[in-house]
Amino acid sequence: MSAQADSLRSIFYALGANFAIAIAKTAGAVYTGSASMLAEAIHSFADCGNQALLIWGLKEAKRSASPDHPLGYGRAIYFWSFIVALMLFSMGGLFSIYEGVHKLHDSGPVKYAWVAVGILSFGIVAESVSLWGALREINKERGDLGLWRWFRTSRQSELLVIFGEDMAALGGLVLALGFIGLAMVTGNPMWDAVGSICIGVLLVLVAVLVGVEVKALLVGQSAEPAVLAAMRAHLEAQPQVAQVYSLITQQLGGEIMVAVKARMHPLASDVALIEAINGVERSLRGAFPSTRWIFFEPDLRD
Repeated sequence: MSAQADSLRSIFYALGANFAIAIAKTAGAVYTGSASMLAEAIHSFADCGNQALLIWGLKEAKRSASPDHPLGYGRAIYFWSFIVALMLFSMGGLFSIYEGVHKLHDSGPVKYAWVAVGILSFGIVAESVSLWGALREINKERGDLGLWRWFRTSRQSELLVIFGEDMAALGGLVLALGFIGLAMVTGNPMWDAVGSICIGVLLVLVAVLVGVEVKALLVGQSAEPAVLAAMRAHLEAQPQVAQVYSLITQQLGGEIMVAVKARMHPLASDVALIEAINGVERSLRGAFPSTRWIFFEPDLRD
C-alpha cells in the first residue's frame, strides 16, 4: 500500500504561497493598470479563501459520529471541496473573463510593465514551490499511477482541489506573463485583455474538472480501485474464508465503510463462527487502517 498523503501540509503550502502572491499582484495591478494582473490578484485572493474552507472542511470531517450521523462526518470535506470548485469557477474564472471583455472595449496602455513582469515572475516561483509541495504529498498516494489517472481515481478531494488550483494558478501566471510580454512588444494593450480572458477560460476548465470529480464523491464512491482489489485479495487469503461473494465499500472522507458477504469454512459452533469473523475483521483493519466500519454477513450462497 502507498504511504498516506498529508493533505493539510499541502493546503498550508498553497495558502502561504497564494497569500504572498496575492499581495504582490494587488500592488502590481494598482501600480501598472494591468487587467491580467488584476485578474490574477483576484484569483489568488480567492484561492486563499478556498484553502481556508478546505482547512475548515478537514476539521469538520473529524467530528465524532452522532445518532443523526452514525457514520460520522467524513464526507463533509467533499461538500467544502465542491464549494471551493464553485468559487474557483465564479470568483476566479468568470470574473477574469468579465474583466478581460471589459478591458477589450476600454483598453489602456499597461503602465510600468516591467514591474508586472517582475511580480509575475515572483509568482511563478512561489506557485512552483506550492505545486512541488502538493506533488510531494500526491506522490505518496498515487504510487505508479500517472497524474491524470490519479486525478480520476483519488478519493482525497482536498488534494484534488489543491492540485487543480496550483496547476491553474501556475498556468494563469504563465499566460499573464506571456500576454503582458506581447502587449509590451507590440505596443497593443489589447493583448493584456486577451490574457485575462484566457486565464478565465483556464480557471473555468479546471473548476469544471475538479467539480466533476468531487461531485462523484458527494454522490458516493467506493474505495479506490486498487484498495478495493487489495481488500478482496486480503479477504480471500484468510484461512477462515472459503469464498468472498461480494465486497462493497463506501469512501467517507478519510475513512472507509466495508460490507462483506462470504462463505466461511465449516466450524463446530456458532461461537466459533463469530470468533472467526471477528478474526477476519481484525485482520482487515490491521491491513487497511482507514477501515472504520465492517459489516460481515456469512452465507452459503451469493
